[in-house]
Amino acid sequence: MPAHVTGRTPRVAGAARAAAGWWLGRAFALLFLAAAAAQPALARTPPEGFADIVEKLLPAVVNISTTQVVSAQKGPEIPSFPPGSPFEEFFKDFFERNQPQERRQRRATSLGSGFVIDPSGLVVTNNHVIDEADEIEVIFHDNSKRKAKLLGRDAKTDLALLKVEADKPLAFVQFGDSDKARVGDWIVAIGNPFGLGGTVTAGIISARARDIRVGPYDDFLQTDASINRGNSGGPMFNLGGEVIGINTAIFSPSGGSIGIGFAVPANLAKPVIEQLRSFGRTRRGWLGVRIQAVTEEIAESVGLGKPRGALIASTSEGGPAEAAKIQAGDVILKFNGKDIDDTRTLVRVVADTDVGRVVDVVVWRNGKEIALKVKVGELEKAEAAGMLGTPADEGKEKTVAALGLKLAPISDEIRQRFDLKEGAKGVVVTEVIANGPAAEKNVKPGELIVEINQERVTTPAQVSDAIEKARKGGRQNVLILIEGQGGLRWVPVKIRDKG
Repeated sequence: MPAHVTGRTPRVAGAARAAAGWWLGRAFALLFLAAAAAQPALARTPPEGFADIVEKLLPAVVNISTTQVVSAQKGPEIPSFPPGSPFEEFFKDFFERNQPQERRQRRATSLGSGFVIDPSGLVVTNNHVIDEADEIEVIFHDNSKRKAKLLGRDAKTDLALLKVEADKPLAFVQFGDSDKARVGDWIVAIGNPFGLGGTVTAGIISARARDIRVGPYDDFLQTDASINRGNSGGPMFNLGGEVIGINTAIFSPSGGSIGIGFAVPANLAKPVIEQLRSFGRTRRGWLGVRIQAVTEEIAESVGLGKPRGALIASTSEGGPAEAAKIQAGDVILKFNGKDIDDTRTLVRVVADTDVGRVVDVVVWRNGKEIALKVKVGELEKAEAAGMLGTPADEGKEKTVAALGLKLAPISDEIRQRFDLKEGAKGVVVTEVIANGPAAEKNVKPGELIVEINQERVTTPAQVSDAIEKARKGGRQNVLILIEGQGGLRWVPVKIRDKG
């Protein structure tokens, strides 16, 4: 009996387990089907290929070949002999035979990319592709070649517009709305890497609004599509065949693609290209202010609640802001109907505003919003008139005792004195005081302070302001981004007590 009972127990338990397993399996199946049904709503199906779209776009993408005459270094001089000496004729003949004209001057050639935006022959590329070129040649997809004329260029956004003469309408592409591009969207890049000819790569948008510190209007799209030397100036397409970016730069220790490429967004490029087409140069809006970021501490101190807008540090004498009664200490919240989230937003919105237009500006002053009107000036005219220079007290060397440093803004004299590279940005360390906080961290003269507590600085006064702000916030150290011979590095420096 015990054996019989014991013998039945496994059968009953097995049946129970089988029934439980059936229900459990059914529940998992239902969960799997529910997850599978929900999957299309969470992700887009990747395209099967890009051949159809590429076939339509390739004829409008071109290679840019530039030639520059470069003078060779001066060769050895002919020895001096008495006039009429037979040696004089001998050495003159020898040096002329061994230094032919083509060796004294050579033609340097470089390659880049571009794309046609109008059937009449308008071609967009990067400014650095055609910079200092004596001759520009556009090579089309069918290997035909045409000489190009430079219509205009803009170093601030690294864009240039060319014109080729065409005996028939050319294949062209159109700009799209780059603001609609989302991180994760598929893109196609076409260009001329390493001079190989038209090459297609694909990837996704990795990030938006990247500031890589190459210009005042940095707002790059980042992509993992392979972009190499020679791709500069080439188009970045969305899957609708619209240009949403101009491939401009890569981040790479080796010079080759490592999956971090940057493109100028189409919405930033379009007004620049239109100005180059109409005027042969840019005509950017100008407000005439120095601005700085609104931090949490600043927002709290002026009663804003949360950081937003752009804080006015000063206004340019005779500039549009001064005429509109905008004051130092105001925070610009809206400009021409657009919300101003930060300083970069204001810079771009003002630059895109038509010169001479009267626009509404909303500022935060004394705990309330104030509506003003300002007539936008022209940045290029202000530059030519010298109205963008720093105030006299900011152009001088200054001792910042809290760090144990002497600092100066970048000037031609300072650049030459410390052999700074072209395009260097920040505040120059001119002297390190012995036994000071910066000396303890091995800061050296000639190095650049680029940021303090993640805020950019370009004058000694801004460095002092950042230190005072840190003091008021109860901090004992500041985090300084320094650029030296070894590249960029973050250095925490203790703030020396007053006294």
